[in-house]
Amino acid sequence: MSGDTMVSAADIARLADVGRAAVSNWRKRFDDFPQPVGGTATSPLFSLSEVETWARRHDKGFTASPGDRIWQRLRGVGDDLHLIELVGQVGAFLAARRFGTGTELTRKIDADLLGDIAEWSDRVGEAEAFDFLCERYIEAHSRRLLDTPAAVARLMASLVDGDTVLDPACGIGTLLLASTATHVLGQDLDAASARLSEARLRFAGKQTTVRAGDSLRADAFPREQVDAVLCNPPFSDRNWGYEELVSDHRWEYGLPPRGESELAWVQHCLAHARPGGVVVIMMPPSAAGRRSGRRIRGNLLRSGALRAIVTLPAGATPGSGSAPDLWVLRRPSPERALPSTVLMVDATDDLSTVERAWRRFDADPDAVLPGVSRTVRIIDLLDDEVDLSTPRHLVAPGEITPGFPAVRDRLASTVETLARAIPDLAVPEDRRNLPMTTIGELIKAGVVTVHQAPLRMTTDHGDLPVLTVRDVVKGRGPTGNTVPEFGTVVVQAGDVVTPLTPSGPAVRVMTGAGVALGPQLLLFRADPDRIDPYFLAGFLRVAGGSGAARASAASSRIDARRVQIPRLPVEDQRVYGEAFKRLIDFEDAAREASALAQSVVRLGFDGLVDGALRP
Repeated sequence: MSGDTMVSAADIARLADVGRAAVSNWRKRFDDFPQPVGGTATSPLFSLSEVETWARRHDKGFTASPGDRIWQRLRGVGDDLHLIELVGQVGAFLAARRFGTGTELTRKIDADLLGDIAEWSDRVGEAEAFDFLCERYIEAHSRRLLDTPAAVARLMASLVDGDTVLDPACGIGTLLLASTATHVLGQDLDAASARLSEARLRFAGKQTTVRAGDSLRADAFPREQVDAVLCNPPFSDRNWGYEELVSDHRWEYGLPPRGESELAWVQHCLAHARPGGVVVIMMPPSAAGRRSGRRIRGNLLRSGALRAIVTLPAGATPGSGSAPDLWVLRRPSPERALPSTVLMVDATDDLSTVERAWRRFDADPDAVLPGVSRTVRIIDLLDDEVDLSTPRHLVAPGEITPGFPAVRDRLASTVETLARAIPDLAVPEDRRNLPMTTIGELIKAGVVTVHQAPLRMTTDHGDLPVLTVRDVVKGRGPTGNTVPEFGTVVVQAGDVVTPLTPSGPAVRVMTGAGVALGPQLLLFRADPDRIDPYFLAGFLRVAGGSGAARASAASSRIDARRVQIPRLPVEDQRVYGEAFKRLIDFEDAAREASALAQSVVRLGFDGLVDGALRP
């Protein structure tokens, strides 16, 4: 293969099957470790051939396969924003070689690289080569790639049947790949995503048509009806085409409000389902209860189109830490009697129960899974609010007996896990004094930045989920909502959040992204190559709980610049960070055990008193 390429420290760690800390250690310990040949001071790049030579000299396990070399060279062609376009072009190129169809390629990929890709694919196969590059792309962009998690995609696909399936917001094709349909249709606003999706689906053996474009404004399949529709649409899109589409024929259940783009997607999907066909669509939890959408929700219920609402675990939708819903709809058919009930399912703890609950309900509208699902009469939902939020309807009066055994068993399991989760921390023979610095110094050095929400931010209406102080204290997902405005801080994975005026120790390292920071919260965003987020969180927690970082003796507010933190190499920070993380996880498990214990007591007393339980 021609040409050398560059690799980052993370690439070296992956190829050597070690942690990034090990690579940092090699750079410090070995004077002959290759010097950077590109990148930046915080994200250096190294010559792959020089790293291989060094690894052989020091007997370090390091293997760069032909596929890895192709991948690194492909990354070097352009910036990360255009990488999906390049991978899609390679997919089209390999599909043309495999299936004999023509394709157009831009000049960004030179002839030498294309020749090496062709040579590599001759040895491993076009499908295998493309799968390898797709996996590398998804791994490299897992944090910012708005892709449906694999487990959720499999669940959504398991709820539908049929030979033809459409996804009008297909992204890179994950939902369509999860389906068992042989003929799939897709559309996506991003042309590069559409190209990549089509190549993935063709290599998966599916008869595929994927188009680029805006599905709501410029439907690529205006007269197509399919057996099923799967969709994870963009949330909170106020520019979905309200003005242009006021009289569109798809609004059979009512004109979607300007701020309810999700209800436009619901009706778009239903318009493409044949009579009796099923739609499974991801929805934000707020769509179940917003007043602006109650007319459409009511019409979906009256017509029998809305059949089930499933609440998923927090973070099940990309870019958000909230707990989204799945709406399962069936296009009304004269052959089916008008239903009188809707299924409500709680899948926040176990996705595996959803398909069984849906299939049982679909066969028998009165069948439920105790402790997991229940049916609600449609007539009981058609009030002034038409609130379809599952927590409001999953627990009905008198339904104590099914809940007690389930909660009791869950408590027993949690307590058993809790005993094993107690962190094992060693007591040193002598306490060493660590050199200290402050967050103020780290801010000056550009290692840490501190953010706050706008002063007049609202948290009781809007489409963007908001993390509140109570959410941080209780260790739960966002419960507020707001309208994005200038100055809104959107949380990223790895951010550290703590109340501005802590009443006790409460610090949280965010694992998801896409929610807004609420009022009275501080957000610390650190360079992950220099500051471990859990290390930072541990010392912030102690400072906030003890009051050591108060702005003044008379104030309860935290002055972030006063918080002290040890000066340690990032490898040592991660060791401390892991210990802090285990303590936080233990605290969360203990909090859950305490809540379950209270539920067991309440359910036990209530059941014994009203006769639903007996000794």
